[in-house]
Amino acid sequence: MKIDHPLPAEIREIEHTEITMPDGTRLAARIWMPEGADTAPVPAILEYIPYRKNDKTLERDHARAPWMAARGYAYVRVDLRGTGESEGVMTDEYTEIELQDGCDVITWIADQAWCDGGVGIVGISWGGFNGLQLAALQPPALKAVVTICSTDDRYADDIHYMGGTLLCDQLSWGSVMFGINTLPPDPVHVGDRWRGMWLARLRGSGLWLKTWLEHQTRDDFWKHGSICEDYSDVRIPVYAVSGWADGYCRSVFRMVENLPGPVKGIVGPWSHKYPHVGEPGPAIDWLTEETRWWDHWLKGTDTGIMDEAPLRVFLQDHARPATHYTHREGHWTTEPVWPSPDITRTAFALGADGTLATNGDMPSGVRSINSPLWVGRHGGKWCSYAHIGDQPGDQRRDDAGSLTFETAPLSESLHMVGDPYLTLTFTVDQPVAQVALRLMDVAPDGAATRVSYGLFNLTHRESHEHPEPLEPGRSYTVNVPMKHVAQTFRAGHRIRLGLSTSYFPLAWPTPALVTLQVDTAQTTLSLPLRANRPEPAPPFAAPRAGKPLDVSFETPPQSEWVLSEDADTGRLIIDVRDHEGAAHITEHGITHSAEGVEHYSILPDDPLSAEGVVTWTHEMQRENWNIRTETTTRLTSTASEFRIEASLRAWQNKEIVHEEVWHEHIPRNGL
Repeated sequence: MKIDHPLPAEIREIEHTEITMPDGTRLAARIWMPEGADTAPVPAILEYIPYRKNDKTLERDHARAPWMAARGYAYVRVDLRGTGESEGVMTDEYTEIELQDGCDVITWIADQAWCDGGVGIVGISWGGFNGLQLAALQPPALKAVVTICSTDDRYADDIHYMGGTLLCDQLSWGSVMFGINTLPPDPVHVGDRWRGMWLARLRGSGLWLKTWLEHQTRDDFWKHGSICEDYSDVRIPVYAVSGWADGYCRSVFRMVENLPGPVKGIVGPWSHKYPHVGEPGPAIDWLTEETRWWDHWLKGTDTGIMDEAPLRVFLQDHARPATHYTHREGHWTTEPVWPSPDITRTAFALGADGTLATNGDMPSGVRSINSPLWVGRHGGKWCSYAHIGDQPGDQRRDDAGSLTFETAPLSESLHMVGDPYLTLTFTVDQPVAQVALRLMDVAPDGAATRVSYGLFNLTHRESHEHPEPLEPGRSYTVNVPMKHVAQTFRAGHRIRLGLSTSYFPLAWPTPALVTLQVDTAQTTLSLPLRANRPEPAPPFAAPRAGKPLDVSFETPPQSEWVLSEDADTGRLIIDVRDHEGAAHITEHGITHSAEGVEHYSILPDDPLSAEGVVTWTHEMQRENWNIRTETTTRLTSTASEFRIEASLRAWQNKEIVHEEVWHEHIPRNGL
């Protein structure tokens, strides 16, 4: 990482200011701008998220926001209502009041003396989501969007459900926000109001996991905030960014294809991170690329960015299977449009003998699978955060509990760009069933690297809105999509397809074990292949950023992922630990730390034994002021319902100030 210091212009920082909403609620903002902007106004860039401008995101913001301000922008970081130092209570993601507040914030920014009236919005994850959602509401001052690691479809492509299956990341993510929602504002900025604001959050934020589990189908709850419901609402330019290891790469392709206005997309090898700190690498000079976008749309400067291809992707080369990568080999390439005319759908037939080939003259028949519930133990997370263990490991161990179909060694390299899918003809013996697909690159020595995967709840075969039970023994045909990816399969390697009836702990299991019978003669794998190797695009420059924040770590960030098995019962146990570090921000005299522990377990032959437990511990400390909170969420299920047990405890200076428990039962609906 190249550090730009000193910056090319003097910067003014407003550490804390408050923006009053029409209902009187005050939202907290931190602003960086060029010196003299009050008399020579500049465009503004808004980042609007719940992750606390004064501590949790300050280290990241400090290396990014001043760099942008030095290029002639006011960078405005606003805490959502009920988070950080903003008043109010936040009760869910992307609520109507959150979006209305966002529109009002944009209007406020445009009216400031230091702003020339033009506003862009940027964000990763939550900020990428609400950037798209605000664009759809069309506030007049909003001129362009940069959306990173986000989605246009909150049901089909978010951390809650995938293909109609329940993602265990929903428990994980709900627990993350459960913890963050317990944190108070900083008394240094809000004064004596802090304790009343804190108690209101503790008592009023609620249990979000319960809300999400009450919406198991694509209903109006998920359609709200999903711009795919009407892409024409987004009329301003959008730059969409993601990575192959991120959970959100598919949305980039849909937005490039469907948005009516100017649009660009980029997908790197990265996990859920900004591209200038992208991991796996190579990270890129994203701040320069982003500035080119803003200069074009907010300053009217011809940077040439819109003369370039609308979609740029990183074509990955083979990598040995590993649960964590720091770097991936490959090169950048471009697509002139999406779908690309340079890519051809190629059908691979499945043989009853386990073969996979473009030649359909293979033995046909029916193959059956009833997967043990340890299949999925090497699946990683739905969304990688570049932590140890959260990418998929060697797939041979999961293959042992799956149906597999495999090509002969490839005579020449194949290059795939896009979304593989399987047209599956099947019968099952249960009314509720799911299928998990894995597409693998198998090296000559047998090591199997997962390239893409897909999950599908077969009760959703007709609709994600209205699931229907399966009729045991009846034949059905369904298309099962897999994640987009750009991948080279080398000559001499094999392509393998794996099918299983479970994929825990990535997906919650069905109520009963399922036997799936596949009619190989009527089942086809479709791969989006290029006729030749795509030409390399010019590489990006090396990443750069501003001077890092002065932070010392009393406990350094660390993560671990441990798999174990009870030799007596066969119970699979997965323990995940994520310690964000105990960070002391020198300039502000505050220390904050957070540690999450996730525990998943299941017996190999009992889906109702599945359990997920997540605990988060947060601490904040100044002289004579210490806050500690603990939240725990446990998810289990019966054949007919999900059960949540949750608890929250909060202390100030070792004295308990709030304690609450939940016991919730939610009926299963085709899950």
